[in-house]
Formats: sequence, C-alpha cells, structure tokens
Amino acid sequence: MVRKSFLWIGTLLLTPSLLVAQEKNEIRSLQQVSGSSTVTRMDRQVNALIAGHMDTKEDIQIRKLIEANERAKLIRAESLMYPADDLYQSLWDNCYVNPFQKHSVTFPDSYEIDCSSFVLPVDNVSISSRFGLRRRRMHSGIDLRLVTGDTVKVAFDGKVRIRGFERRGYGYYLVVRHPNGLETLYAHLSKIFVNENDIVRAGTPIALGGRTGRATGSHLHFETRFMGQALNPEDLIDFENGVPHDDIYVYRNPVFHKKEVSASSNNQFVYHRLRTGDTLGSLARRYDTTVTRLCELNDIRKTTILRTGWTLLVAGD
Repeated sequence: MVRKSFLWIGTLLLTPSLLVAQEKNEIRSLQQVSGSSTVTRMDRQVNALIAGHMDTKEDIQIRKLIEANERAKLIRAESLMYPADDLYQSLWDNCYVNPFQKHSVTFPDSYEIDCSSFVLPVDNVSISSRFGLRRRRMHSGIDLRLVTGDTVKVAFDGKVRIRGFERRGYGYYLVVRHPNGLETLYAHLSKIFVNENDIVRAGTPIALGGRTGRATGSHLHFETRFMGQALNPEDLIDFENGVPHDDIYVYRNPVFHKKEVSASSNNQFVYHRLRTGDTLGSLARRYDTTVTRLCELNDIRKTTILRTGWTLLVAGD
C-alpha cells in the first residue's frame, strides 16, 4: 500500500514534465513534416508557458524594480500629503503666513533645501522691487513685473496651505508648503485656480496676476519662507536665468550664541538681546558703532530680519 502511494505521488510529480516533453516532441515532429511558421509560433508559446512557471534572475530583478518604484511613488505621495511634516512639527493652519506666529518653535541649526526642481512663477522675469527695507518697511519678498491676467505658476511641488485676502496687504494671495521645507507666497493675484489643501505640481498654473491689495501697479509679490521666516528669494534663485544658484541651498540659523572667551583674553565682548522695535540702525547708534560693523561681528546682512529674543554681538574684536 505504501509503495503504491509513493508511485502515485511520483507519477503526479513527473506528469507535468512528461507532458511538456511530449508536447515539444510533437511540435518538433510537426516542424519536420510541415516546417510551417504556425508550428514555430506554437513552440515559442510552449517555451513561454514553461518559463512562466519559473523565476529567472531577470524576473526577480524586474519584480524588485517594480516594487521599489511603487515604494518611491508612495513616499512621494506621502511627502505631498504631509509636506515637511517633521520640520513643521505637524503644524498646519490656514490663517497665518507665519504658521508659528502663535506657537514657539525651535529652529534647526542648519537645513538642506532641495531647490533643483524650481520653476519660475512667471514668464519673462523682470524684478521691479527687491527684498529688504523699503521706505522703513520690510519688503519680505521680491516683485516680478507682469500684466494683469498673466499666468502665475507654482515654484515647486507642494500643498496649498492658505488661500486668503488682505485688503491693505497681499490682496488675494496663496501660500504653498513644499516637501523641501520651503513655503512660497504669491500675492496681489486677480484670480485663483486652487483651493486650500490642494496638491499642486511645479509649474502648474495656480492663479492670474493682478494688483489687488496694497499694490501701486500690476505685479507678482513672491516670497520664499522657511518655517515662517522670510528668506531673500535671490539668495536661492538666479532669476535672470530661471535656475537655482545651487541644487541644494543650506539654511543656517541666524540665532547667534555667545562666543566663548579665553580667560586670558583682555578683549571685552558686549551682547544685546533683541527686543521689539530694535533695528540694526538703532543698535548702531546705541553702542556707538555702525550697521556694517554689526553685520561683520554677527556674520549677517543689512537685510537680515531681526527677531525678538536673538542675542547679537554689538562690540568686541
């Protein structure tokens, strides 16, 4: 009885191989008799069927590539659903341009921002106003000339965080958060095509330019912000040629810590903790120095935005 069982199992195992061999022998016989192309196609089909039951190295490699591609797609999709979520500590609101306006936050000492996929927000770029102080007011972006109705495109892949209106400020505007850690702002728009929480791809039309809000003429006010802090867009992008200066822009935290002074040193260092209303000009007058010297001491620019609570070196060698 046991012998019969083994014979029966062996027959089952050998049957597929015997059948395939028998089919191939029959096909070869037919080829010898007829030599027809139809029989040749049948031979190929049988070989394909046999191969379909086996995993070759090529099959395994292809399957791994497909799986890796699917994983990459899922990661990209998640990065757009929750752009720079760890960096922004899951803070997502649809009210404030600076999302941390009412929340305390710790800035990283440095952060690499991938600018390689940048797309110009308007065609035929011409800058009409640059980043920095303007008539005693801080101009937190750059103004790009356009005609009302010109298309405005999003600079990077991202997700719309704010679709808003300020009668005495930005007019109709958008804020988009990007997986690279930046947020971009587009202001003085005449018409908006997207809504809050929409996912947008770099170069996608998101609005039409205009002169709504506080604007003396038609233009696009464009800002680049990192965790709510305005950065000079021209530090990141070569607008004349429409490309980033470098694929990776390294953000460096402008909060300056007190320098360690050797016990044997006779040099005196003076520090000032910034309060509301402090400016480089007022600090220069107070400590009998110059704005240029303050910038040298702290490795900052005249256009750097000062934030309450920072500690600046105002005197010392």
